[in-house]
Amino acid sequence: SQLHTSGAGRWTTTMSASIAARRFASRQGAAVVAANNLGAAVSTPATPLCRSFSSSNHEIWRDPENPNDNTPQVLRRDGTYGEIDKTRGFVDYSRNPDAYRHPLERVFDWGELNDDGHDPIERTVQAARCMDCGTPFCQTHTGCPVNNLIPEWNDLVYKGQWREAIDRLHKTNNFPEFTGRVCPAPCEGACVAGLIDSPVTIKNMENAIIDRAWEEGWVVPRVPTFRTGMSVAVVGSGPAGLAVADQLNQMGHKVTVYEREDRVGGLLMYGIPNMKLEKEKVQRRVDMLIEEGIEFVTEANIGVDIDVNVLRANTDALVLALGATVPRDLPVNGRELKGVHFAMEFLTKNQKRLLMAKDGTISSGWDKSFVTAEGKDVIVIGGGDTGTDCIGTSMRHRCKSIVNFELMPEPPQERADNNPWPEWPKVFGVDYGHAEVTAVFGEDPREYSVMTKEFIGDDEGNVKALVTVDVEVGPDGIKPVEGSEREWPCDLAILAMGFVSPEDDIINDLSLDTDQRANVHAEYGDYRTSLEGVFACGDCRRGQSLVVWAINEGRGTAESVNSYLVERSMQMNDDGLEGENLSTIKM
Repeated sequence: SQLHTSGAGRWTTTMSASIAARRFASRQGAAVVAANNLGAAVSTPATPLCRSFSSSNHEIWRDPENPNDNTPQVLRRDGTYGEIDKTRGFVDYSRNPDAYRHPLERVFDWGELNDDGHDPIERTVQAARCMDCGTPFCQTHTGCPVNNLIPEWNDLVYKGQWREAIDRLHKTNNFPEFTGRVCPAPCEGACVAGLIDSPVTIKNMENAIIDRAWEEGWVVPRVPTFRTGMSVAVVGSGPAGLAVADQLNQMGHKVTVYEREDRVGGLLMYGIPNMKLEKEKVQRRVDMLIEEGIEFVTEANIGVDIDVNVLRANTDALVLALGATVPRDLPVNGRELKGVHFAMEFLTKNQKRLLMAKDGTISSGWDKSFVTAEGKDVIVIGGGDTGTDCIGTSMRHRCKSIVNFELMPEPPQERADNNPWPEWPKVFGVDYGHAEVTAVFGEDPREYSVMTKEFIGDDEGNVKALVTVDVEVGPDGIKPVEGSEREWPCDLAILAMGFVSPEDDIINDLSLDTDQRANVHAEYGDYRTSLEGVFACGDCRRGQSLVVWAINEGRGTAESVNSYLVERSMQMNDDGLEGENLSTIKM
């Protein structure tokens, strides 16, 4: 097929195709504007090519008879013009999310996917679509895990009060520049406007608020004016570890974060590719936390190079934010062949190489520790965000071809009866990696209802192909379809099937209780483990989950740790801080 045979040739012509796509998009954009001028319905979607290079779908008009009136008149869905009005915004204006850069442009670099974003007028239009619901499901347990005050900061953006908007956003979310980029936005799935129309562009609004706040200099260090004299050690610097550290530091405690990698950030730094989250933005926030008084210790492998019991003995509380780093394996014949890698190994080594190249510390272009997809037939086994990230990374390596296997059937185009609002909509979607493959190779990379049976190797122990069988999902589970075996060429197989549990070195050293999935046992909302003074949060406690859930658990754990330290201080009779003073230090 074209997918398997013509990949290399397509890369040689993609640049000229990109130029042609830009010209085509420009022509299409002009046609859309002309249609709008004729009173066409603004809800008519533009082509994907046009959308990628357009910052606004709402035509703006100003009264030529009153040149002193600069109030923009915006095209409504019914074809009329009028000032931006929130009263009927969800009726008058259609959803217009921020565009990504065109696939044929972004696939040649490691820059962020996002385009320049909307102009101020269009941003106001999108904010006006928020209904300010009496019961905002977007910020409840069905929507945003950190309970972002979404209607409030949407209204503040609509009124142009951006400084107040970032204050409201930071009240519930420590790191909106992360969630505004990598979160799948369950808040939008729970948006009331989405019941009969398209949801509000909540994720875009969050990202716009925090980006403007950094640009305006509103995000500044908040150095605590009072210290409690109590110390907390946090193991792990992913989103959960950073959130708990930030909260505890603001409460006045001395916080030290230990990270086994050479840079702070956990999966934010090495697990999420640069095109989704630029590492300068992660480092910018880490630098801010350092200015606020948090100490970070890198290349500190607790439980391996450093005794966790010694660490616990020298602090007042210990927080485990270890993540879920044990990947789900694929125990089939040929698994041991060279060229079969876990997703996180592939992504981490790629990101480290990018950072080394940027820093000028990379020593050789033939570093064998780097896993490259260049010129190879790549198969990504497993969907989800990690699988998509592996697809996007392989495309930037200029792979020969790429296929993505998913065990489950293709999702429906609309919500199924057993997937009602405000649950997360389990529907078919096209993520950035899928769009890039389609743009370069001409077809979606995903193959549904497929299970890998074995890897086939060459005489030198390298994977050269794999064999699959189609499956059916029924009431009795997943069953293979007889006679459906297929062989696929494969030079690089990437296993992106999720993660099963945290690594057990620290868990065993502390003799902590675990649940049936080998996660650290600690009740949600309390976060205390079976050992006094030891807490657990994030993926190592709840299992593989979202960045926003990690922030939620980090914030909750900080409250629990603070309560524990208050109780502990009240029992102390030495020269430390008196308990009644410590008990007043709350966020």
